[in-house]
Formats: sequence, C-alpha cells, structure tokens
Amino acid sequence: MSSKEEKCKSTNVLVLYTGGTIGMYRSNAGLKCGSGFTDLLKKLPMLHDDDYKYPNQRKPDVSHDLHELVLPLSEYGVRVFYYIKEYEEKKDSSNMDSEDWVEIAKDVRDNYDAFDSFVILHGTDTMSYTASILSFMFQNLHKTVILTGSQISLFEQRNDGRNNVLGALMFAGHFVIPEVTLFFHGKLYRGNRTTKINSGDFLAFDSPNLAPLATIGAEINVRWDVIWRCDPNKKFTVHTELNLDVGVLKLFPGITDNTVESICREPVKGIVLESFGAGNCPNERKEFIEILEKAIKRGAIIFNCTQCLKGGVKKDFETGKILFDIGVLSGSDITTEAALTKLSYVLSKDLPLDKKKELMETSIRGELSVASTSKSGFIKAIASDMDSTPDNNDVSKLLLNGTSHHKDNENGAAH
Repeated sequence: MSSKEEKCKSTNVLVLYTGGTIGMYRSNAGLKCGSGFTDLLKKLPMLHDDDYKYPNQRKPDVSHDLHELVLPLSEYGVRVFYYIKEYEEKKDSSNMDSEDWVEIAKDVRDNYDAFDSFVILHGTDTMSYTASILSFMFQNLHKTVILTGSQISLFEQRNDGRNNVLGALMFAGHFVIPEVTLFFHGKLYRGNRTTKINSGDFLAFDSPNLAPLATIGAEINVRWDVIWRCDPNKKFTVHTELNLDVGVLKLFPGITDNTVESICREPVKGIVLESFGAGNCPNERKEFIEILEKAIKRGAIIFNCTQCLKGGVKKDFETGKILFDIGVLSGSDITTEAALTKLSYVLSKDLPLDKKKELMETSIRGELSVASTSKSGFIKAIASDMDSTPDNNDVSKLLLNGTSHHKDNENGAAH
C-alpha cells in the first residue's frame, strides 16, 4: 500500500436507491425500474475501485445488509465508501406519495449515527417535492443529505447518471453541508428552492430565486456563506406526521367560482394559491374574493405564490393587495413544491392557528426570502443572489462580513 493510501481519510455514505429513471431498463411496456443497478455501478471504474481491499476501513455499525462500494482515492486524499440500500419496491417518482417520504425520512433517522452523510437516488419528476418535504421533516439536521437521479438510465451508453451519482458522492463524502440538497448537472441546490424546468435536457432543475450552493467542474466551489445551519446543540429529529388536506389553486383567466369553491371547501385546510404576476387576482369578482375569505374564516390557510418562475409576490398592486386584506398569506418567492409541502408540515404541528400562519411566512429552512428594509437584510439579499464565480464569492463573503447569522425561526434559536 502506498504512503498516500496509509494516510488517507475515509467517509461512509448511505445511498438510498428508491427508483427513478437512473436505474430503469427498456421493456415492451416502456422504461421501468428493475434489478442489477448495484452490479452495474461495480463495473464503472469512476464509481467503484474494484482493486481496493479496504484494509483500514471504519465500517458503519448497522444491523442490515448493504451493498458496499468505494470510490477511487480522491484529490483530497479521501476514500469515500458508500453503502447502497435498494428499496424492495423501486418507484417511478410519479408514483411517490407521503408514505414514501416518511419511509425515506425514517431510513435517514435510523441510520443517522452510523453514516457521515446520505444520498437519495430518486426519479426527477417529483424530486423537488421530496427534497422540499424532507427539508421540513428533518429538524436540526447536521449532516449532508443529497437527492439526485438522471434523465437517462445508467444502463444506456450515453447518460447523465454517472456524473450525477459521482458528483453527489463527492459532495457527500467530502463536505459537511447540513441541508437537504439536490445535485444535478454539476450544481448543488438547496432542495426546497428547486423546481424541474426541463423534461428532456440534462439541465433538468433550477433554483430560480437562489443561486446554487455549490458547483462542480474543473474545481469544486462551495458558497459557505449561504449554507443554512441549525443550532449545533440541538439533536436531530424527524417529524413524520403530515397533513395531506392541502391543495393547489392555479388561477387562469375565466376560472369559474365553482372551480374555486371546489378547492376551498372542507376538508381542505391549506391552499397554495398560484396567482398572476406579483401576487395578483381578479379583484373585481366579488364572489371569487368571498369564497377565499370564507375559507380563511373557517380556519384554512391560503398561501399566495406567483406563477412566474422567478420573483415573488408583493402588495404593490390593487389586484394583489385585496388578497392580503382578507387574510391570504405571502409566500414571497417560494416555489409551489416547497409551499405545498411546507403547508403539509406546518398544518400537522400541534400549534395555534396564528402560530402556524406565522411559520408559513417565516423562512424556517431557507425556503423563502424574507423582505427586509434593514441594512443587513439588504446586504444579505444581494450577497445570496450573486452567482458562484470565484470573484463573486469573494465579494459575497465581504458583503456578509459583519452581518448577523440567520435564526432558526421555527425553534427561536440563533446560531
């Protein structure tokens, strides 16, 4: 063994393979999930060093059998060992539901102490929903959790799966980024800020209102100044209760009052209102406004989000202000995926209604931008929105120097 190998460090990553395009194969019925995924990884030199015999490996203490693989020695002098748990029922992510979210969350919880970080292989269609809900379910997260997948199966000669898996493992095995993130096409995003923007391109995801947390190319660049960190003294827990009485109401010209009423009636307790532009609606339609107001008065939470890919809702226009006047809450620049899953999470908590409303308008996992007229708030807004080039990273750090760290507003703890 070389002296470099003797001095190398190692990290252990748990990979949860839930399904998705990345492991699909062709059949008469179309692409479908199957077996053989781990065996394929072992044949790819960039994803498994078959010659390494693991002499000094610190094995994770787990009670179940896992597939064990190891990356080649990295440029940082680190051996990344990763252990794959293949779900018995691998799913196209279009079939994912709340029970799957809970299963994934519990797997992370049950293995939290045994592994340094986690990678979740997932289908792309609903990956942003899963990344968003996990960010809320994981309370006081101190380890790296990354979701990734691919647009083309790893079994195909030309695919994006190899680079996505390798990139996710590189970040998970080398950096402590204590958020639920999503890695795709060379970029690591805050998971609850993402949305799928393209069904047929390798650049499938974007984070419209927050620049990537990190990028990987010739060099790896992490924007440490914007990483969301919780109170280091609080223990990691998982919130598994979710309220599924939520829905999305997307406005369109000519939408009928009957359609609006069908979504706003019992038992629905939370509604994501996808409004026009900067949070606007048909304010001249009296019955439309009355339907929304009636739902709010019975205790439903209506959360206003823009249909636009970028930007957020404001109270500048008469057609938007009327919504806030009747008690609709501002979603700022949150995505629909994060808004819906946050409603499900917040509504499940044993809190008074006014506290739930307060949490919805508060950034509890970095999921939305909170408007601020203060000097530090303005500076943070500029710094966080800058792209991640080396020059801008330096400027961003200078801008952030001297401003206070954000608070874990859900728990009221500063860090």
